[in-house]
Amino acid sequence: MAKMKAVVAAMMAAAVSLGAAAAPAGPQRPAVPMSGNPILPGWYADPEAAVFGSTYWIYPTTSAPYAEQTHFDAFSSPDLVHWTRHPDVLTKASIPWAKEALWAPAVVEKGGRYYFFFSANDIKTDEETGGIGVAVADRPEGPYRDLLGKPLIGTFHNGAQPIDQFVFEDDDGAWYMIYGGWKHANIVRLKDDFTGVQPHEDGTLYKEITPAPEYVEGSLMFKRGGRYYYMWSEGGWGEPEYSVAYAIADTPTGPFKRIGKILQQDPSIATSAGHHSVIHAPGSDNWYIVYHRRPLGETSRHHRATAIDRMQFDENGLILPVKMTLEGVPAERVQGR
Repeated sequence: MAKMKAVVAAMMAAAVSLGAAAAPAGPQRPAVPMSGNPILPGWYADPEAAVFGSTYWIYPTTSAPYAEQTHFDAFSSPDLVHWTRHPDVLTKASIPWAKEALWAPAVVEKGGRYYFFFSANDIKTDEETGGIGVAVADRPEGPYRDLLGKPLIGTFHNGAQPIDQFVFEDDDGAWYMIYGGWKHANIVRLKDDFTGVQPHEDGTLYKEITPAPEYVEGSLMFKRGGRYYYMWSEGGWGEPEYSVAYAIADTPTGPFKRIGKILQQDPSIATSAGHHSVIHAPGSDNWYIVYHRRPLGETSRHHRATAIDRMQFDENGLILPVKMTLEGVPAERVQGR
């Protein structure tokens, strides 16, 4: 019996010793929640990202045949990880001149109201009704209603199809809209109430800023380090080579010269990566790119999903190539909010 007790005691001591050796030193840090990719359920494209108060927002295009693109949903998140869907924040029923192909939201806050810029009807000539419109609401989740009863820009200028608009406020309070398809891009200065456009300093209304022959659509602009970054999409939106490129200038009207691509397909992750937006997390130098891509194995051009990944810069302010991931980004709340 004494011998048996000694054996049991030795085995217990060995188990305790093994457990102590396997346990990590110090307290374990909890795992940081990750967004995963895609971040939105369902087929959504052309995501517009914004920060209003303490909340992140994404306003995407409903990725479906044009005749079914008759409404917009929105998604909100406190931390880039947990997203809540807000259905039908703007619908065709609230836009008397729109019939289909509701695309590419651009949403901004001004004076306590929220303005939702959109493209509609995919017009091919000036004889058709459609183009870029604007709606307004008292809350970021809407409901939005048409502001003008007609397009804000409903005709072609400098060869640019009136689609894929992005709205940008400069440091001096001036509001600009960059837009265009069919390989041409324009920048206009908006009136303070967003009911029309006003001349640039040189007197022109529609200034062409097409940055390169490769430009196709999906304009975006932001400012960092006193310089203006202009980004856009290249290639066909239904094709694997859809991608994002950029340029930098000292003024919002350029001149812009293409630097190169920063986001493109990864055969191990997804294809058709493009038509993006950017989140700069307030109070930090953390930047994120929100974009759509086509999951591997999907062949329908409408099967596009929204993803988010880190966007970083080198010491000269150039954008580093973005690595597409399945993990997405870690949780980050808006600092100081």
